[in-house]
Amino acid sequence: MWRWADGIALLALTLLAPAAFAALDQDAALQTSQAAIGRQVGDYTLYDTEGAEVRLASYRGKPLVVNFVYTGCFQVCPTATKSLEGAVREARRALGPGTFRVATIGFNLPYDSPQAMKDFARRQGIDLPDWKFLSPAPSTVEALTRDFGFRFEATSAGFDHVLQASIVDAQGRIYRQLYGDSFAAPQFTGALLELAQNSPRPAQGVAGVLEQVRLLCTVYDPSTGRYRFNYAVLIELFVGASIMLVGIASVVIEWRRKRPG
Repeated sequence: MWRWADGIALLALTLLAPAAFAALDQDAALQTSQAAIGRQVGDYTLYDTEGAEVRLASYRGKPLVVNFVYTGCFQVCPTATKSLEGAVREARRALGPGTFRVATIGFNLPYDSPQAMKDFARRQGIDLPDWKFLSPAPSTVEALTRDFGFRFEATSAGFDHVLQASIVDAQGRIYRQLYGDSFAAPQFTGALLELAQNSPRPAQGVAGVLEQVRLLCTVYDPSTGRYRFNYAVLIELFVGASIMLVGIASVVIEWRRKRPG
């Protein structure tokens, strides 16, 4: 006889098994990222592709978009950065040139050197004004990524990390966290427009849920070079819910069968 405890156990295995093999706890990573909204980012020393020192505080005065990459990545980081380029170009057309700036920061030191970041930008074909590719001082990587709520974990294949773009306001506070390999205009350009017009708004609850789905339910498809929707996640949820319903029905039937007449 199927028991309720059996259903719960199998449900837990069905839903949690994929996470057991992931180096990065994606739920915790998302919570860390969201907790950074409203945080004042510290003033860190970085280096541009020519090795010149750049202070992060020098970007204050205009909105700033920040994303993190590691240059040894040949799939996810290039794909996400090229997608960001498309969103940046669209936002520049809508808002006008010089309205905001972009910084792509390497987090895998010492390998993400100024020269490595220069090569990474060249490989992606990105040469836009107001977009810098930067290397932090090795001693500041932990604090810098913590300020942005960006989490990463080393794996045998490189790093697991959140696909995240942070939008920072003119005062150096994190205004929005966007996730995934593409950004719709209402989320990306819309957030920059709100800052440019000095009319900040709280993040929409539904948008936050959709961004979470994009973060947790997409997988990289090397055959197309893009992310695709991971229907396996929905199937796992459906199977888990079905098991739970079967368990509840079994308990009810058993209870009715044994109930005194």
